[in-house]
Parts: sequence; C-alpha cells; structure tokens
Amino acid sequence: MDSTQRRKSGINLPAGMSETSLRLQTSSPSGGSPLRGLSNMHSPRTMSPRTISNLSSSPSKSSASCSDRFIPCRSSSRLHTFGLVERASPAKEGASEVYSRLLKSELFGSDFGSFSSSPAGYQGSPLSSPSKNMLRFKTDQSGPNSPYSPSILGHDGGPSSEASTPPKPPRKVPKTPHKVLDAPSLQDDFYLNLVDWSSQNVLAVGLGTCVYLWTATTSKVTKLCDLGPTDSVCSVQWTREGSYISVGTSLGQVQVWDGTQCKRVRTMGGHQTRTGVLAWSSRILSSGSRDRNILQHDLRVPNDYVSKLVGHKSEVCGLKWSHDDRELASGGNDNQLLVWNQHSQQPVLKLTEHMAAVKAIAWSPHQSGLLASGGGTADRCIRFWNTTNGYQLNSIDTGSQVCNLAWSKNVNELVSTHGYSQNQIMVWKYPSMTKVATLTGHSLRVLYLAMSPDGQTIVTGAGDETLRFWNVFPSMKTPAAVKDTGVWSLGRTHIR
Repeated sequence: MDSTQRRKSGINLPAGMSETSLRLQTSSPSGGSPLRGLSNMHSPRTMSPRTISNLSSSPSKSSASCSDRFIPCRSSSRLHTFGLVERASPAKEGASEVYSRLLKSELFGSDFGSFSSSPAGYQGSPLSSPSKNMLRFKTDQSGPNSPYSPSILGHDGGPSSEASTPPKPPRKVPKTPHKVLDAPSLQDDFYLNLVDWSSQNVLAVGLGTCVYLWTATTSKVTKLCDLGPTDSVCSVQWTREGSYISVGTSLGQVQVWDGTQCKRVRTMGGHQTRTGVLAWSSRILSSGSRDRNILQHDLRVPNDYVSKLVGHKSEVCGLKWSHDDRELASGGNDNQLLVWNQHSQQPVLKLTEHMAAVKAIAWSPHQSGLLASGGGTADRCIRFWNTTNGYQLNSIDTGSQVCNLAWSKNVNELVSTHGYSQNQIMVWKYPSMTKVATLTGHSLRVLYLAMSPDGQTIVTGAGDETLRFWNVFPSMKTPAAVKDTGVWSLGRTHIR
C-alpha cells in the first residue's frame, strides 16, 4: 500500500504493513471491513470476547507480524540522549561535590561516603527501588588524599579524624632558671651524689667537708655538719619523711643526722672506701661504694649492716628503690644495671646493654616495674626496662653523657641532665620520648639533680659551682603552662 492509500484509509501504518494485517475475525457472519473492525477495537461496548482474543493473532499470511503494543528494549535504548541517566557534571566537582557528599552522609549514613559516581560503576538511584540494597554502593577506591575519602569526611576513628581539631600547643617551659645559688667547692665528680631535696622542702648540699641545708620557703641556710680535714662528703640522701638525712663519706662511713635538730643519730661502717651513693626505702638504707659492694642498713638493729649485695665489678654509682620497696636498682662503673629484690642477695636481673657507667636511674611513679637508666659518655642512651620480664622497651640516643634521671610524679614525663658535650637539661614526654624542652645554662657537666616536693621545680648542680632552679613540670591539679615565679629573683645568692 502506498502513502496515498494510507492517507485515504485514515490509518498511519508502518512501512511494509498492509491493511489486511489488521483484518479481524468477528462473530458477524457477513464479516466487516478492517476499518469497522478498528472502530470496534475503539468501542469496547460492541466488542465481543472472541474479538478480544483474536487481537493478539493475525490471520494474515504475510511473514511480518506485529502486535498492537510497542515495548522497547532498554539495553539498546539511548536514554542518556534524553537526559534520563544521571551523569557526572564537571560543574559539580570541587567544593560543591564535597558538600553534597557530606550532606548525603549526614542524611543517609556513612555508606554514601564511599560511593563512586562514575558511569561504569553506576548502580542506579538509591531511591529508585525499595530493595534491601537501595543504600549500598561500590567501595571507594580513591587514595587518602581524595576529597571523597571517609577520613576526610570524618567517618573513621583513625588519627586523621583528629586533624579536624587544631593540635594542642606544646607546653611552654621557661628557658632560664628562676633562681641561682652559689655553691663553692661543689665537686665535679661523676660518681658522687651531693644534692637532695626533702619532702619538707629543705635542700641538702654537700660542699667539701660540710653539709648545708637550704630552706626553700625562707631561703635560710643552715650548716648541718663538718666532717673535718681528713674526710669529705660524697653523698647525701633524705628519708622519705624528710626528718633524717644520711651522709656518705670518703672514709666509707654512713652517718645519719636529725635534720631538724642538726644532731648526729648514728654512724655505721662496713665500706672500705668512699660511699658515693645512698638510697632509702621505707625502712632500709642502702649504700654503694667504690669497693663494689652494696650494704643494707637497718637503724632498728645495732649492727652496721644487715646484708651485703655483691654483683658489681667496679664502683657503684647509682642506687634507687622502687616506689613499692620491692626492688632495688643499682648501676656501676662496670656498665651493668642490676635489679635486686628483698628476698635474695643475688641480682634477679643483669642488664648489660649500656656501653658506659650507669649512674642515672629512675623508677616510674605511674607504672609498676618500669625502670629508666642512662649511660655515660661512651653510651649516651636512655633505656627503658620492664623489670617483670627483663625486656628492654626502648632506647634513645641523647647525644651526650647522661648524668641523672628523674620522673615527674605530676605528669608522665621525665627530665635528664647531661655532661659532655652539651651540658644540657632535657625534658621528655613518655612514652613517645618527644622533647618538651632543652635547657642550657651550666658551663660544666650537670652532675646533680633533685626535685621539689610539689614536683614542679628541679634543682641542678654542676662543677661550675652553681645550683640552678628550673620550673619544668606543671602542678598535679592544674596541668597548665608553667609560669615563671616572681617571688624568686634571677639574682645570685650564696648557699653558705
């Protein structure tokens, strides 16, 4: 049928289709034209059930057959031509896209943060079908620097989530001492321990043959004792209560004095040569000597000492009791760090990793069994030990001789003093061992260190015959920035 004939019939037929293809068989015996049958299709009232059943079939002998409905194939359709498929727009990239993803994440959950919107990974609109997977998308494969990274959007609990908040500024430590005391005849000897600060806020200093007491609250100086021309002070150590002080002498004696009345209570012997280090527990006084021995003294018994600990092969220069009085750590010029307990006269641990003399020893007040030690010039390291199993936890090369260590009781930090070659004082944060501050001022090795009873101030002594007071730690109640104390001037005074 040509186009003219199709216009006359009033029906727009596809090319290659004749009107006979639309001929319907009805119940009428006379039959009807296709136009009448078509009108019957538009008039349900006059259409019989048989007529409806015959609509799906064509009695035409033509090879081409068509139904009355056209159902397109979606796989071959070009829906994107009509804007029916959402595609990524360059205009939406950047800050607007990040905002859009943030908004989706807040409204629909964190799964939106990992959705990849590329056409290849398109899974359909999340709102198109109420299936169980309507809010599930492909995992984001972008790198950590992508604006779609969940860490940038704050969906994970990793370290990057903390980057959204500004880092806490480091605690400021004054770089200069707030007080300096002259200490004439303060010896420049690595193996001596001549400075200690009591719990009653009294500083004891051994100068030559004498021991002087300096009261911090009043700056009053009191001469405790004079050993005479044939002897000299090698070590001083207060009891934990701060009432009595022990003095080690170059002749090997250990004297105990009443710090309040300035009276000698007792003198104990046992060492063959100088007593360079002392350490109090609750009931026992331990003394280390150049004779390589450690003596345990008990003031409740009349004997000079109750036990002798033999383990070092050279002079004992470091001694510290643990805070629970269960363990005693000793360091010597033989590069050994030994750990003893109350029930044995043999060391329970022999730690030999240091390459130089071990004078600096400190027990952590925050963790039981955590011990810090420092080595001399050939070692320069601060090492941390677990005394429960003897494992070394960490080692830090400080670059110079470690003379002293002290752990803060207010915060989990410690301070170290150093000798060759920088003569510095360093404050460390544990366990990261990041430097909080580095203080300088002494012209010779910083051989002596003590801490105030409130845990905020340290005093350091050196062979330059000065004692310097530094505010390095915050208070226990208010861990804020340490401020300079205006009560003590920067002027220099004499301790004797």
